[in-house]
Amino acid sequence: MELKKHYTNEQTGISYTLHGDFYLPDLKAAEENITVGKWGMLHKDYLLKHKKVLFATLLTQGKLYQHCAQVKNQAQQMFDNLVEQMKEAEGVTEHLKEENQME
Repeated sequence: MELKKHYTNEQTGISYTLHGDFYLPDLKAAEENITVGKWGMLHKDYLLKHKKVLFATLLTQGKLYQHCAQVKNQAQQMFDNLVEQMKEAEGVTEHLKEENQME
């Protein structure tokens, strides 16, 4: 019996290619250009070490880097808010920075 070189499963929509005696799925990583930055990489490492199931789930669904990018955006927003609050609490203004940088 001659086996087809390519086969697509109707139920899952996954295509397979014949390699020797076995059909292997035609899988490829999604090409994404997502910047996760420092905070996103730290969160990814945290997930890998402490939340392995969540890490594996996000990775297999192809949503890991989207998730890390969201964490990066949230962390950056929190950092910017904290800097603004500290500037207000300490009375730091642009005029003060121009006049006396050491103060």
